[in-house]
Amino acid sequence: MNTIVFALPGNEDLAGKLATSLKADIGELTIRHFPDGETYIRIHSDVKEKRVIMVCSLNNPDEKLLSLFFLSQAAKEQGADCTCLVAPYLAYMRQDKQFNTGEGVTSTYFARFISNFADTLITIDPHLHRRNSMSEIYTVPCKVLHAAGLISAWIRNNIEKPVLIGPDSESEQWVEVVAKNAGAPFIVLEKIRRGDREVEVAVPQVERYREYSPVLVDDIISTAHTMIETVGHLKRAGMKPPVCIGIHGIFAGNSFQELQEAGVATIVTTNTIGHPTNKVEIADLIASAF
Repeated sequence: MNTIVFALPGNEDLAGKLATSLKADIGELTIRHFPDGETYIRIHSDVKEKRVIMVCSLNNPDEKLLSLFFLSQAAKEQGADCTCLVAPYLAYMRQDKQFNTGEGVTSTYFARFISNFADTLITIDPHLHRRNSMSEIYTVPCKVLHAAGLISAWIRNNIEKPVLIGPDSESEQWVEVVAKNAGAPFIVLEKIRRGDREVEVAVPQVERYREYSPVLVDDIISTAHTMIETVGHLKRAGMKPPVCIGIHGIFAGNSFQELQEAGVATIVTTNTIGHPTNKVEIADLIASAF
């Protein structure tokens, strides 16, 4: 099947790399807004009988969804065989249950909306917390890719004598996988309760790892509060400034600057979301899913 790749605004670099990997054409597209705020869309490329890949990372999703929907509908009206959404970062995964009376379970509503206009979905490390698989809420075929191998390779190639740090017991399984593939040791911070309101956080085997380069890894860096807190624990334990690695670098508000100011060696993300910290390339990983 002939393939054509369209980049939604802000996704041009990744779309270009993906098209190169797939030996596919890059589609020409105009998206703009009328003075009243409504969206105008025009496809300039021939999409008839082609697989249309729409590349759109869904950070700030409310600003992007209508353009994405309109592109898919316009492509199908012009004879596209199918539309595939490549959303390296997939939004609306956190609200997966009703915590308080009257709340909307928005992950379900969002999945229903996407499933109504995209024939397939490819994403990287979605935030599956209380769900076991994407098929619980998405009714179209979904391929979930994992960036752990790419992050492990980056650590192997760029950090001398690394030790991976898990901020809590919940992170242990994830950190262990990355550490194993990187050929590095890992430790998980320990919380020691001193009383009803006093909890001390300790770095186990700290003496053994003082000369190592600490590496903090998380799937999403949003407010960065967990990483900033962990950096403080490592600093007080006398360890070197850490390298902070995230798959999805959202960096809400001033979190990027705050994390820098916390005393880190460097901050690294994959390019699921475009940011100056992007150092881990995901285009070939996505291409492998086709």
